[in-house]
Amino acid sequence: MFETNPFSILSDSVDPAIMQAFVIVMIALVALGTLADMIHKKSAKYFFENARRSRGNRTVGAGERVGLAFKTAIIDWLAAGEFCSTRRRLAHLLTMYGFLAYAISTIAMVFVYPTLDVETPTVWPMLWHIGAALVCIGGYWFWFFIRVDVSAEGHSPFRVVRADLFVLSLLANTTLALIWSYLQVIDSDWTDIALGLYLASALVLFGSVPWSKFSHMFYKPAAAFQKRVEEANGSRANLPPPADAPAKLGSARTQPSHY
Repeated sequence: MFETNPFSILSDSVDPAIMQAFVIVMIALVALGTLADMIHKKSAKYFFENARRSRGNRTVGAGERVGLAFKTAIIDWLAAGEFCSTRRRLAHLLTMYGFLAYAISTIAMVFVYPTLDVETPTVWPMLWHIGAALVCIGGYWFWFFIRVDVSAEGHSPFRVVRADLFVLSLLANTTLALIWSYLQVIDSDWTDIALGLYLASALVLFGSVPWSKFSHMFYKPAAAFQKRVEEANGSRANLPPPADAPAKLGSARTQPSHY
């Protein structure tokens, strides 16, 4: 199963061009959805205006900005430095790197090795299955054990609000991907049903970008970079202290228990 390209097997019954068109549509939905979200929330306007107002006490040169961008990429994005909780950071990293491996290997197998006539290197189906599994491990760990409203507020893990759309659709898609791949390998009568559910979950995941938190993965690096620039030019020094900063009257605040 882990060494089998499920999309090349699917090519026996579905034209590879259809699969490729489906993936292109999903990519387009992400791009259009993110653009629509930016227009609706005026995110780009906010970042530009905030950058213009945040002049600070000194000018941050081009070379220093490159260094700050590098730090942002390594610390805030690749290492998820924004999370103060080790558990939350680990769950996020498992999900993020799993999704990257899953998405990249999907594109490789669908576009480069779409049929059984072209032998798929083992690395791609391995990455696809392991990536989907990592998303499931990180995502289900977060959903059932780390979420604030579950771990700290005592709500049911099955309580769902609109903000949960992204993580739930992502978990559904990767879970159904693994189920479909397994059923396909054993030639089960349920394979076509699993495939239909897998494609439907992909439509929900990539088609719901304007209403889910999918687009936040593009905003967060920009916000983290802007924060570093403000700290470098001194403009952030004029902001009030963060909520978890020590109180001035002598009693230090502690981190929330759910962190």
